[in-house]
Amino acid sequence: MIHVSKVRKVYKIEDIETVALDSVSFDIKKGEFVAIMGPSGSGKSTLMHILGALDKPTSGSYVLDGEEVANLSEDELADIRNRKIGFIFQAFNLLPRISALKNVMLPMRYAGIPQNVRLERAKKYLEMVGLGDRLLHTSSQLSGGQQQRVAIARGLAMNPSILLADEPTGNIASAQAEEIMAIFQEANLQNHTIVMITHEPDIAAHAKRIITIKDGKIVSDEVNKKQRMAG
Repeated sequence: MIHVSKVRKVYKIEDIETVALDSVSFDIKKGEFVAIMGPSGSGKSTLMHILGALDKPTSGSYVLDGEEVANLSEDELADIRNRKIGFIFQAFNLLPRISALKNVMLPMRYAGIPQNVRLERAKKYLEMVGLGDRLLHTSSQLSGGQQQRVAIARGLAMNPSILLADEPTGNIASAQAEEIMAIFQEANLQNHTIVMITHEPDIAAHAKRIITIKDGKIVSDEVNKKQRMAG
């Protein structure tokens, strides 16, 4: 599903070049749950932007579902993001004055999905994340953990090729973080492909595979044996 080959990203300000990613290569298959872990400044955020089709590599290849992302126009990139990538952000990015149900339905509306289908899918995924009794609550009426659940339901509702989560537990308490990770694991059991960016080892430990990046290079890419055994 994802093929990253010798991806290099260089930022240039005047005469100063900063190498954010240095010849990064890996593959991710459909149905995997992968954590990309590293400290601040390691290059993981740059990698997340490339995987999310928000940025292009300076050199190298990124193929998503058979499409070479570097060759796409801005309109084509926007289409890829809409159709194939479900984003979950640390800051939730929900509209505060509308209900959880409408927040989940909104991307489907922009995609032209019929209203009855939007409603059915939104209810399905909100129930899946344990918010079946909070459909009509606005963001301001929900806790941080509940808001992140709405964001996960919204990310899943478009049935994306890849669910890309950027520090998804960064703004919530540790007990709620465990609940969010349990939801990711359940979604993965239903064959959703998940790539999660994190700097926290205890959060990365919930994934089935952990790619560790440091100074723009992959320093390890290992199967999480504990999760494999649990699965």
